[in-house]
Amino acid sequence: MITHFQWKPLFEDEKLPGWRISFYYKKQHFQGIYHPEGRIEWTGHHPAAEEEKNILAMVHELMLYHVYES
Repeated sequence: MITHFQWKPLFEDEKLPGWRISFYYKKQHFQGIYHPEGRIEWTGHHPAAEEEKNILAMVHELMLYHVYES
């Protein structure tokens, strides 16, 4: 489960797509850039390959809720 999920626009003009994200997953801190097509460019620690698909799905759901549906 993802905890302490945070996001903010990548650019000052919030109309431009792209967001900085950060969160904890299994007590490890992750940071990245969430691109409009749903791709994450990891800027810090990368998740393990076997965990990444699950993490991507959870982040996508959170972004849908916080950014696209608000």
